[in-house]
Amino acid sequence: MKTETKPSIKIEFKYPSRVFNKHIYEKLYDYDTFTEAHYGGASSGKSHGVVQKVVLKALGEWKKPRKVLFLRKVGATLKDSIFEDVKQCLITYGVFDYCKVNMTDYRIKLPNDAELIFKGMDNPEKIKSIKAISDVVMEEASEFTVDDFTQLTLRLRDKGHKQKQIYLMFNPVSKTNWVFKYFFEKKPANTVIYQTTYKSNRFLDELTKQNIEELANRNPAYYKIYALGEFATLDKLVFPTYQKRLINRDEVAQLTSYFGLDFGYINDPSAFIHLKIDEQNKRIYFLEEYVRKGLLNDKIAEAILDLGYSKEVITADSAEKKSIAEIRQKGISRIREAKKGPDSVIQGIQFLSQYEFIVDERCVKLIEELENYTWVKDKGTNEYINKPVDSYNHVIDACRYAVEGIRSKVKLKTIKGGL
Repeated sequence: MKTETKPSIKIEFKYPSRVFNKHIYEKLYDYDTFTEAHYGGASSGKSHGVVQKVVLKALGEWKKPRKVLFLRKVGATLKDSIFEDVKQCLITYGVFDYCKVNMTDYRIKLPNDAELIFKGMDNPEKIKSIKAISDVVMEEASEFTVDDFTQLTLRLRDKGHKQKQIYLMFNPVSKTNWVFKYFFEKKPANTVIYQTTYKSNRFLDELTKQNIEELANRNPAYYKIYALGEFATLDKLVFPTYQKRLINRDEVAQLTSYFGLDFGYINDPSAFIHLKIDEQNKRIYFLEEYVRKGLLNDKIAEAILDLGYSKEVITADSAEKKSIAEIRQKGISRIREAKKGPDSVIQGIQFLSQYEFIVDERCVKLIEELENYTWVKDKGTNEYINKPVDSYNHVIDACRYAVEGIRSKVKLKTIKGGL
């Protein structure tokens, strides 16, 4: 019995400029290059544009319905990021009501039987079970590893699909990150690279534009990355070495846990960290993070409850006494203030620097900070001073708070900025 192929969904755009940015519209139906790397500054529309293109591709007429795999490094971030972007795109295209949405498995079946699948690479075994993939989308690709990327390219082997592609979207966070080394130093074949900035996004509101442009005065390093979409040339890193791998919880089960919380809201994220210290071997294991912008205190408390740490001692930024009190009222009874004092930042760095860092590869925001947290260089002398740059430090600040309770018991070695 011959299976009837469902027709494609024909979508017409009477006014394309009201739907697409120019940089994506010009390549909307170009599927000839195997790898598309879209990078640039914040609010440039790169992720939204890729979603528009890939969803339109999946809705098209193909001999075999497409099966698109959308990925984040950490699965818990899917719902509020790439899944929501795809959902809004389908609504804009006018086809969402005709789709079958599985919120348990994060799958969407389109009217033409194409499938959109959403997964996290923190469980790679589940990725291996998905067969006959036609396209892969890696959001925040800098959070992945080059091994992740290699494995995903190998998943695109199904001969029934034509014009298979892998898409990557990322900010140019650091030249030490694999995306710079792979795409800008190695320069692989059958790859196209597109750069965008906030100026590429015609739908950006004026207030957001102003906030981005103000970075030029407040934080030149951030401005170069998040406004201009350029890879920053880094100075001396505060923590120049660390080991990144999947940590087996059994290997550290006997070690004591410590928890820290740094507050943020609009421009800066709130950051929660769980770490363990091996005093005998001088190692710190960074096991789990929760980092989000725009969180009110009730949502921070809810996240800590969901993570299972409501009964733990959590040391939080003492500048937010009201926030600590509100979180305590929400059931996080053992949260306490950090005891900040003169030179507390440098003392915390000195303490942490005496340990080897073992970072779980799912702590993607901590890894980003470790690759970008640098010492200040004196413009007059061109020498590094004993002060870190006040950026890329939210999870690191949470780490300082977490270890505060044992820091006073350990004699600190004096370190100087980058020397």
